Amino acid sequence: MASAATAPPPPANLRRIVAASLIGTTIEWYDFFLYGSAAALVFNTLFFPEADPLVGTLLSFLTYAVGFAARPLGALVFGHFGDRIGRKKLLVLSLLMMGGATFAIGLLPTYATIGAAAPVLLTVLRLVQGFALGGEWGGAVLLVSEHGDSRRRGFWASWPQTGAPAGQLLATGVLSLLTALISDASFGSWGWRIPFLLSGVLVVLGLWIRLSVDESPVFKEALARAEERKAAAGGAEEKTPLIAVLRHHWRDVLVAIGARMAENISYYVITAFILVYATTSAGVSKQTALNAVLIASAVHFAAIPAWGALSDRLGRRPVYLFGAAGIGLWMFPFFALIDTGTFGNLLIAVTVGLVLHGAMYAPQAAFFSEMFATRMRYSGASIGAQFASVAAGAPAPLIATALLADYGTSTPIALYVIAAAVLTLIAVGVAKETRHRDLTRVEEHGSSGRASAAGHPADARSV
Repeated sequence: MASAATAPPPPANLRRIVAASLIGTTIEWYDFFLYGSAAALVFNTLFFPEADPLVGTLLSFLTYAVGFAARPLGALVFGHFGDRIGRKKLLVLSLLMMGGATFAIGLLPTYATIGAAAPVLLTVLRLVQGFALGGEWGGAVLLVSEHGDSRRRGFWASWPQTGAPAGQLLATGVLSLLTALISDASFGSWGWRIPFLLSGVLVVLGLWIRLSVDESPVFKEALARAEERKAAAGGAEEKTPLIAVLRHHWRDVLVAIGARMAENISYYVITAFILVYATTSAGVSKQTALNAVLIASAVHFAAIPAWGALSDRLGRRPVYLFGAAGIGLWMFPFFALIDTGTFGNLLIAVTVGLVLHGAMYAPQAAFFSEMFATRMRYSGASIGAQFASVAAGAPAPLIATALLADYGTSTPIALYVIAAAVLTLIAVGVAKETRHRDLTRVEEHGSSGRASAAGHPADARSV
């Protein structure tokens, strides 16, 4: 039987916890994706006006990639303190940092006003965004995973994952509305600032909801047991979460990094690079490309909980493997459809791509949570997810744009995503299924080590 500390909360409470995680991740991803869309559409002329248009886009995506470079640092810092003092406090801090940086970008002078200082300040604010997002993801998915019903953990934990398409939907929707209502000249002059300034309103709403939820009961129980062990050991401090992760869960970290390769690279090729490719190579207007991403993101949002629920029935690995294989097979048809230059084919290409991406992204939250012990779970899940971002999502639009500039065709870009899919198939293929694991009793030696069929540790130690 579950203890009182670990019993599933009432449905109403669980829905509030899911809502708190979802709205926070939606705001954080809105801020992050807004930058990516602006980088593809206007930042090349606003902050790098002296460069060739395609080179300016490359430089703009380079500042976009800088945000990813800060994500591992955010994962380390937020993971350490999230495993020491709790998930909730760190999630509030990440929301404030991300929202503040995004609001400041909306007030930033451009190159025409302050010269080279403009791209420098833009890069600094992008670093703050990346640092905050590096700590956000792990805490948000753990807050739900550690509160929820273990039988439906894949479904409930997938809801914070919908923050990505919801944020993409919100960011793309606002940009699409603005480009439809005002001229290109007005958008490039002042209209681009409006979506960034709106972030301030969203942060206030997110804080109000996020502050209303309780700390994870699984974490509270683990913290109490850690205090008991500390007292029994005469006050000796436990290893820091990072050291514990690298000692007991290093295989799981490698699995998480490999699992993220296809998921992360494909997502940013489909949603960020597509705005460059469709407008420059396929002759599609900015408005048409934005509308396609907007509609596809809505389908993506609906597909993620469905994939999460399916992972509760079939397991995390089968669903994840299907998504990785599917995204690899879809890449050549994806670009072929876009090359036709019609809105219908563009919409099919992006929608199918995002649905297949959802098959990887949906079970990822529960899958990564179930790999790590409670007192190192925030660190382990965050490190695995965010260190992969540096090699995967960060350079993806940059590499895709460079390949397009060098070869003038989509073939090397498709092969790039296919190679990432192969890496993910290998990583998830060698991993163990985690669907039945009890989060209060995950083995200290990691999911790569000994575990019973029920997911309980061989040595029965709760951590």
